[in-house]
Amino acid sequence: MAEPAPAPQPVAVDTTPDPTVFIDEPESQMDMATVIGLVGSFMLIVGAIWIEGGGGGRFFNIAAIFIVILGTAAVTAVSYTWDELVMTWKAFKDSLSRPVTDQTKLGSTIIDLSVIARKRGALAISSYDRQLSKIPFLKQSMQLVGDGFQAHDIEHFMQQEIETSLERQRKAGAVLRRASEVAPGMGLIGTLIGLVQMLSQLDNPATIGPAMAIALITTFYGAMMGTMVLAPLASKVERNAVEDAQTKAMILAGATSIARQENPRRLEIVLNTILPASKRIRYYD
Repeated sequence: MAEPAPAPQPVAVDTTPDPTVFIDEPESQMDMATVIGLVGSFMLIVGAIWIEGGGGGRFFNIAAIFIVILGTAAVTAVSYTWDELVMTWKAFKDSLSRPVTDQTKLGSTIIDLSVIARKRGALAISSYDRQLSKIPFLKQSMQLVGDGFQAHDIEHFMQQEIETSLERQRKAGAVLRRASEVAPGMGLIGTLIGLVQMLSQLDNPATIGPAMAIALITTFYGAMMGTMVLAPLASKVERNAVEDAQTKAMILAGATSIARQENPRRLEIVLNTILPASKRIRYYD
């Protein structure tokens, strides 16, 4: 007599509630390190002038300012296109105040999305479009996941986007670095102009001292502008570009992991390899 077929086992259903997905919209924050550095360096120069007893008016010359600032801008513009200069201006403003994303919170949110996709399917992520839209790169990546693109396709498309964005910001840093090289040269040109004017009035000894001071002031302006302003800002723009690429790399890692239907615990490990130690995620602790 045939044995009866075993009774079907009940399928386990995950009844745990979905994680709450809430994304903090990046808020523009003043980069206090940049502001303090710029203000502090100029205050040191002003303090040194004051201590030495020199009148502040001796260090102000409108013609020298025009030669150094406008001359540096004009000569730098020759090397680049208008679009590149506009992009550099935006990067310059972002170095002072820019939208900042909390990478640790963002990483936890990406894992939340991974948990939801693993339980309900990748298409469920589309119900969070309003939250995802706060970070355009995140929304774009998750839309590809929801549309059913393969992980390697998502990685190809979005990695190209990261590299394009990084190249734009690096180019902005290069423009500022070029300007930092031009500024001292423009200061030297102003000095030569002043020396020519001075030498043309050697028959009047009383004018030699003031003329020499004015000639040297342009070199002073050029050195300050290149060393204290443009070169540090170029480094800050490049540093911001690296941080932005790091944030986008986290998003890309999350999107490809969800597309592959990987365990969210593995995603946490992957994200922590991208983040610095001070910002690592403790999702499952």
